[in-house]
Amino acid sequence: MTPPTDSSSPTDVAEDERALNARRAAILEAVVTEYIGTAEPVGSSHVASSPGVQVSSATVRSEMVALEREGYLVQPHTSAGRIPTDKGYRFFVDHLTGPGVLGPIQRKQVTQFFEQVHGEMETVLEQASGLLSELTSYAAVVVGPSHDTATIRSVQLVGLSRLHALLVVVLSDGAVEKRTIEFRNETAEETLARAGALLASHLAGRTLTQPWSVPASGSTEVDQLVMAAHRAFESLEGSMEADQVFVGGPARLAESFDAVETVRSVLAIHEQQRGRHAPARCPRPWPLGRHRHRARVRAALVVCGRRGAGLH
Repeated sequence: MTPPTDSSSPTDVAEDERALNARRAAILEAVVTEYIGTAEPVGSSHVASSPGVQVSSATVRSEMVALEREGYLVQPHTSAGRIPTDKGYRFFVDHLTGPGVLGPIQRKQVTQFFEQVHGEMETVLEQASGLLSELTSYAAVVVGPSHDTATIRSVQLVGLSRLHALLVVVLSDGAVEKRTIEFRNETAEETLARAGALLASHLAGRTLTQPWSVPASGSTEVDQLVMAAHRAFESLEGSMEADQVFVGGPARLAESFDAVETVRSVLAIHEQQRGRHAPARCPRPWPLGRHRHRARVRAALVVCGRRGAGLH
């Protein structure tokens, strides 16, 4: 980035974030970088001494007020410095950080990964978090894409016993969701097949959020199975509202904490996640630096899938 000066021209304004000229972008970069490293609010005097910020503390204070007004920074309390908001982090990632350069060995690892990777989306993302951790020597957190716009590719009812079946839903983005259905009465394979065909014919091509549109079949047994599948679909929709989070290299977090008890707590949470054989789910964004115990999480790499995007 070219060091900014006190004068800015219209060409300094980013096309998609017109409020940020080069000077404000440099100040935001300094705040985000410092806050990620220390988890402490950043003051104007510290920003003024950062590389690339060639203005006085008074000018920095004025610009930080403007950044706060525009939603990039927030002040925890009156006497504190500023910390980045989700919008500030997003601008930092999209505009102020450049892509890294992989060496020959790392490029070979990535190539081999994409040649061999296969299976469900969740499995691919879990493996990707492990690859990122190996490539960077950091803990890696991969946030899966949203399924809001994904359509249903196929629906199947697989018999497990005469009283149980497995509902398998494959989405257009590669995600596979499963739910176990329990029946009140024993169910024949033929009835299960008819219910599965009815579900597939009316749900394929639709999204999970669209209204249920499977009509009655005229058979009481089939309709009871369809209603059981409907209840399973409702639980499926609720569980997919939150983001899926996959953690790779959690042991590397130990290098980033000063307190042993904090390390133990973090790893215990991860162990619980693995014990459930399911990825963690984040009900809301988890920005870097916002840690309850202010532990210094420097060795963490966070990769977020854009809404509706797959793995590239």
